[in-house]
Amino acid sequence: MKNKVLFIVTIVVVFLLGLLASSIINRKSEAKYKYVPSVVIGKNEPRNEEWGKNYPREYQSYMQTADTTFRSYQGGSAMVDMLEEDPRMVVLWAGYAFSKDYNQGRGHFYAIEDLHNSLRSAAPENKEDGPMPATCWACKSPDVPRLMDEHGVGEFYAGTWAENVSEVVNPIGCADCHDPNNMKLRITRPALVEAFQAMGKDINKSTHQEMRSLVCAQCHVEYYFNKNKPGHEGTNYLTFPWENGFAVEDMEKYYDDIGFSDWTHAISKAPMLKAQHPDYEIFLTGVHANRGVSCADCHMPYKSEGGQKFTDHHLQSPLNNVANSCQVCHREETDKLIANVYDRQQKANENRIKLEDVLVKAHIEAGKAWELGATEEQMKDILMSIRHAQWRWDYTAASHGGSFHSPVEIGRVLGSGLAEAQEARVKLVRLLAALGHNEPVAMPDISTKAKAQKYIGLDMDQLRKDKQNFKSNTLPKWLEEAKAREAKMGSNKVVSTKK
Repeated sequence: MKNKVLFIVTIVVVFLLGLLASSIINRKSEAKYKYVPSVVIGKNEPRNEEWGKNYPREYQSYMQTADTTFRSYQGGSAMVDMLEEDPRMVVLWAGYAFSKDYNQGRGHFYAIEDLHNSLRSAAPENKEDGPMPATCWACKSPDVPRLMDEHGVGEFYAGTWAENVSEVVNPIGCADCHDPNNMKLRITRPALVEAFQAMGKDINKSTHQEMRSLVCAQCHVEYYFNKNKPGHEGTNYLTFPWENGFAVEDMEKYYDDIGFSDWTHAISKAPMLKAQHPDYEIFLTGVHANRGVSCADCHMPYKSEGGQKFTDHHLQSPLNNVANSCQVCHREETDKLIANVYDRQQKANENRIKLEDVLVKAHIEAGKAWELGATEEQMKDILMSIRHAQWRWDYTAASHGGSFHSPVEIGRVLGSGLAEAQEARVKLVRLLAALGHNEPVAMPDISTKAKAQKYIGLDMDQLRKDKQNFKSNTLPKWLEEAKAREAKMGSNKVVSTKK
């Protein structure tokens, strides 16, 4: 009986070992053939589906960025009307296109479509029309490095947004970050290379781990359009203001020294700065960057399928993928990790709202001072305080995930912004009194986006009508041009299997 049991156990063990050996062999076989190409990817191939022929797993995971179902406390992939959620922003951006339309982006997959739909891109009727320069396409598509290579960097920036609608059609993807010859990470946007040069650094000496953040820093940064760049005067030349450093004060000084402003506020007449999305700069001040963690470690963690380990190209909030992102290092339960993130974000948001309230009042009080006959000399220091305070607010508001990436730095910046805004209001109280106004300035009802937009003088019905006309009549024609142009490109050359 004992021998019979031993025989059965031996058979079971041998069977299981056979399964294990078969699995190992299959995994090795899968890994062996992972990178056998089926097509030759062209130098400036912008079409992600063509890259997907060689890298199907990465492409399939990239296509998951089309999913817009996840929403967190302060992020996710769902489209959110930020002006509806916080109408104060309408007043803060009075006179600037963001007061018309500001939605939380749905992710890389929708980069082109969302820009078509935005009221900020207006409703051009021809390719020379519209307020936006070609530079506004810079981070939206792998078609951009293609066009820069074909026509020149400065020549691309010198164009209009409208003339490139039929050229820039492929959403952010493979060619933005990878060399088609060897798939190494590469920088395709000259603004980042030029920013490093301005700081006396050589981006080519960056490590692979650094590159896993720098490819993101091509776009997720603060920038401005430099119309005074030597050799490109009058062109909206994309530039990162990093010469003095990455801190909010460093970039503020850079802008102040060159007398740059994005727009003049419609109410206060302050020379304003619009922060873009200084994600990389704020990330650098946080504990994760200090520990050597890259953007890709959390937003594009490794995953395994069969015998394949590869980078998950479903770029998304780590909170929708806690097991593969956060819990690789942190052993806490998912609910606790998410609660920790939300706690930091909620506390930062409390102070951000306080700063917004003070800034709205400062703009309106400054408008009252002008109405009462204030001079430019009397307003100069006040407007500079408003400029600096709102720059700090926008720096924190525009940074995606900044209150998690670096909560200490976000708290510091908001604190200094509150101090600047309060200083502006103290000066305004004194000036208003000197002008004969000794009572609180009446504040408008801006409790909804519609009320706030009406207050600053926007005709939203006309703006929406114009946009719909563009989408119904002009846009389809330009997209047909793009379709015909890409049809001529054909497919990439199939790799020969002959030996």
